[in-house]
Amino acid sequence: MPVPLSLNGRLVRLEPLAPHHASGISEAAAGDRDDFAFTPVPHSVDEALEYVAQALSGHAAGTSLAFAIIAVASGRILGSTRFTRFDYWQGPMVWPPLHGAPPGDALMAVPDAAEIGNTWLSPEARGTGINLESKMLLLQHAFETWQVRRITFRADVRNHRSRLAIERLGATSDGVRRAHSRGLDGEVRSTAFYSILEDEWATVRATIEGQFGGQPAPNRLIDA
Repeated sequence: MPVPLSLNGRLVRLEPLAPHHASGISEAAAGDRDDFAFTPVPHSVDEALEYVAQALSGHAAGTSLAFAIIAVASGRILGSTRFTRFDYWQGPMVWPPLHGAPPGDALMAVPDAAEIGNTWLSPEARGTGINLESKMLLLQHAFETWQVRRITFRADVRNHRSRLAIERLGATSDGVRRAHSRGLDGEVRSTAFYSILEDEWATVRATIEGQFGGQPAPNRLIDA
């Protein structure tokens, strides 16, 4: 499974989500709950502790790798994001397929494809470049270090803000899966899927860099 790591940019630092982040996560999520209608976001310190515990369980199971999004300037936690739904295609074909199960040593495995999701930000962080740089750091690591073949994004079709943010990255629409699952509001939701492929990454990277006002992409420092 992918090992925990920190990714550092000019505006944000992505740290592996841990119990000591719970208080900051709770503060970042303390805004208008209407802003979190489509993504699970903890509402208190106790809920934040459970949120972190579930993220750690996901990593232990090899199904996700979650991060706290931290402002470099202030050190404040601004939200969370994660890699999830890892696919491993190395080794011989097996049947039935084992989704998310790497062959060989799980601690040494890197995914062939993954999804970026469960992203949320405090209202104050929106429109500041925080989300853009966070996505750039994750995509850089996925395509340039893991050398994945595909990164997927998904969003509730009603979540226009999230879908627009994904489209601005340069991701390609893979269509909408109708009546896909039940949303947080209890309604059956349809889900919009997007992807970026390995041979599209150079173009997508240039698109993202263009949104940094002509500056180079964020520096990336990785701590195991």
